[in-house]
Amino acid sequence: MEVKDIVDINSIKTNINVNSKEEAIQELAEVLLQNEYITDINAFLKDIYAREAVGQTGIGNYIAIPHGNSHSVKKIGVAIGITQKEIPWETLDGKGVKGIILFAVGKDNDGAQQHLKLLSLFARKLGNDEIVEKMLQSKNAEDVKDALCN
Repeated sequence: MEVKDIVDINSIKTNINVNSKEEAIQELAEVLLQNEYITDINAFLKDIYAREAVGQTGIGNYIAIPHGNSHSVKKIGVAIGITQKEIPWETLDGKGVKGIILFAVGKDNDGAQQHLKLLSLFARKLGNDEIVEKMLQSKNAEDVKDALCN
C-alpha cells in the first residue's frame, strides 16, 4: 500500500470554509459518506471524537490527522481538506491548522494494522516541509494528490 493508492481525488476539498475543528471534521466526514467510505456518519464521528479525547491530532506545521477506528468504515480511505485561514486545533507546535487529513479505518484487526500503516505512510510524507507547503498551497484536488503522491 502506498499513499497514491489511498488518496482519492473525489475525497479532497480545497478552499473549505470552516471556522473550527468540529466543522472541519464534520465536512470531511460528509465527504467520506458521499464517496461510500463510511456507512454511518454519526457512529463514525463518535469514534473520531473518542480518539480526539485521547490526545492531539494536530501534528504541527499546520497539519492535523484526525483518525480513529470505526465499525462504520466500509473501505479504508482519507478525506483531505485545505483551508485558506488557520483554524484553532490542539497541535504539537501550538499553531492552528490549514490541512486536515481525516482517516477512515475499520475496527477489526486488519483495520488496526492498516491504520498504523496508513499513519506511518502519511507521517513520512508530512514530515517533509516541501510536501506540506505544496499541499497547503494547492488550488485543486489534483494539486493535493500530486503533492502527496509524487
